[in-house]
Amino acid sequence: MIDFIKTRKIAYWISGALVLIAGLSLIVFGLKPGMDFTGGSVLELKLNGANVDHQVIADIYHQLGYQNVSISKSGDDGLLIRSSDISEEDHQNIISQIKEKYNEVEELRFESFGPVIGRELRNKSIQAIILVVVCIILYLSYAFRQVSRPMASWRYGVTAILALIHDISIPAGLFAILGHFHGVEIDSNFIVALLVVLGFSVHDTIVVFDRIREKLRTHPSLDFGQIINEGVNETIRRSILTSLTLVLVLLALLIFGPTNLFYFTLTLLIGTFFGTYSSIFIATPLLYDWHLFLQKRKNKNQGKIKKR
Repeated sequence: MIDFIKTRKIAYWISGALVLIAGLSLIVFGLKPGMDFTGGSVLELKLNGANVDHQVIADIYHQLGYQNVSISKSGDDGLLIRSSDISEEDHQNIISQIKEKYNEVEELRFESFGPVIGRELRNKSIQAIILVVVCIILYLSYAFRQVSRPMASWRYGVTAILALIHDISIPAGLFAILGHFHGVEIDSNFIVALLVVLGFSVHDTIVVFDRIREKLRTHPSLDFGQIINEGVNETIRRSILTSLTLVLVLLALLIFGPTNLFYFTLTLLIGTFFGTYSSIFIATPLLYDWHLFLQKRKNKNQGKIKKR
């Protein structure tokens, strides 16, 4: 049996270093918001077999003063062009120039939205993450309400949230670095990926916590550290195999999937890895250290009472 409690400080140092780097990256570089949050335009074209040069399309936009242009494939015979917010006059100008060069190309849709909608989407994304965090704490507090010793039920929820902060801060920090050095922008897909990571990670943590809860019921006389070790060891095989299945799928999607889903998949892949890692090496050891802290404080207070 692996003694996770004994080796927990090594995991703390590794995670602490990664979270510190991620935090500094977010503070110094910040996340680079994409068009979903700043406003922009989306033009979707049907190629009808035409061999379209992406650079030619980009040059048409550049000539009209739109420098920030993203071009990606849409299905087998489509093209998706994202740019900053453009006027209807420029939109018609762009379409006419594209059709002059490629007669077969058809316009499927054109959408344009300003920065006000982008800000609203950003605010709703933040609200969604906060709501998920609150719901997790409430759910765990309710699920563990019958196990109030040696830790109050709400402490399981707070510990899970601390592990989740670890899980999403690392991919967020990576994207801050990628945004600064490679111009990678975050969009609504990034927020969706973070929410998926939150759900998957807390599910994994709950499985471990649930085993601890059962052992507290059946073996209340055992040491809390021993119960945690046994609970993690009994669930580690399931956690790793479940995560490995998802990781293999995400790796295949990362390598062979469409380019417009690359960073979405990368976020899921990193989040899944660290979500599994934190459920085993961070969440339960944090619960144990919190228990030790409360015990020391209790003993200290009892000592003061005896002296009086």
